[in-house]
Amino acid sequence: MSRRVFLFSPYHTGSHAAWAEGYARYSRHRVRLFTMKGQFWKWRMQGGALELAAQVVMACDQGDRPDVLLVTDMVNLPALLALARPRLDGVPALLYMHENQLTYPLPPGVKRDLTYGLINTLSMVCAQGVAFNSAYHRDEFFAELPRLLKHFPDYNHLELVPALRAKSRVLPVGLDLERLWRQRTPPRPATAPLRILWNQRWEYDKAPEVFFAALYRLDATGLPFELAVAGANFRRQPAEFTEARGRLAGHIVHWGYVDDADAYARLLWEADLVVSTARHEFFGVGILEAIACGCYPLLPRRLSYPEILPSSYHAAHLYEDEDDLVARLCWAAAHPAAVRTTDLTAVAAAYDWQRVAAAYDEWVETGDGR
Repeated sequence: MSRRVFLFSPYHTGSHAAWAEGYARYSRHRVRLFTMKGQFWKWRMQGGALELAAQVVMACDQGDRPDVLLVTDMVNLPALLALARPRLDGVPALLYMHENQLTYPLPPGVKRDLTYGLINTLSMVCAQGVAFNSAYHRDEFFAELPRLLKHFPDYNHLELVPALRAKSRVLPVGLDLERLWRQRTPPRPATAPLRILWNQRWEYDKAPEVFFAALYRLDATGLPFELAVAGANFRRQPAEFTEARGRLAGHIVHWGYVDDADAYARLLWEADLVVSTARHEFFGVGILEAIACGCYPLLPRRLSYPEILPSSYHAAHLYEDEDDLVARLCWAAAHPAAVRTTDLTAVAAAYDWQRVAAAYDEWVETGDGR
C-alpha cells in the first residue's frame, strides 16, 4: 500500500541531501521533501522546527496530509510535533540517524555541548522507530547514552536506553550508483603510475595529517605514484593540505573540491586506490562511491569499515596502523596492475538505492523500530 511520506531535512546538503533525494526518487511511496539550507547546524537543531512546522502547516492546510513522517537527526522532533499541532496529531514519526551529537568527535580543546545529544535523545523518544546508518553507529551511541543521562542529578530515566535500542534498526545509506556508472572511463594503461585518491572532507575527524604522513613516507621510497585530492573544505587555512600541496607537488594530478557531479564521478573512475585514515566514520559514502568506481580501498580496521566490507575482504583491505598502511601503499605503488585488476564494485552495488530503498519502504509501512 502506497503511503504519503513527509521527509524533513533541515540540513539539506552533502550526504544528507543525497540521502533524502535518493530515497524520494527510488521509493515506491509518495515522498515529499521539506528542506532548509545546509548551514548553521546548531540553529537547525535548536530552531529549525519553527520553519519546518510552518512549511508542514501550509502543506496540510492546502490538503496534503502525511501518513508517516521521516525526519533526520538534525530535526528537533518534539518541537516539530508540538509546533505543527493539530495537523500531525496521530501521524507516526520515524527518525533516521545520519550522525549524532553525542559521540561525534570534537576538535582538540572543544568541550561537548550536551544540549544537542539530548535533542537527539528526545527525538528518539518521540519517534515510533529509529534507524542508524550502521551497526557501529548504533552501538557507539547506545554505549554512550547512559553517561549522558547520568549527567543529570535526578529523574534521568536510564530505563529509556534499552527501550530506545529495542525500537532501533540499521538501514545503510543508499547510493545513486547509476549516476556514477554513467561516467565510467576506459581503464588506465597497465604501466601508468598508481593514482591515489583522497575524496573525504578536509576536516580533523578524517585525520588528513595521517594520510599525508603516509604519503611522505611512500614518496621517500622513490616509488612512482600520482595523487588526486578532492573533498569539501570548510576551513580557511587547512595547514596540512597547504604543506602537502608543496611537498607532493610532483605527484599531484588534481587538487580541490569538484562541484560538478559528473566530473567528480570521472575523477573517481580515473583513480586506482582510495585511502581513509578517519578517526570518525559512521558509514562511509565517499569511500563506497570510490569503490563503486573501481578503486582499491585501504581502510582502518575500525569504525564502520569492517561492517561495510564483507569479511572475506578484510585481510587485503583493512590495515592495522600507520606502518601497516605505508607497507600496503608501497606494495600497491610497486604493483599498480594488480591493484587495477582487483574488483570490489559488487561490494558497493549492495548499497545501491535500487536495492536498499525496499528496506526503507518496509520500515515506512510498518511504522515502527522492527
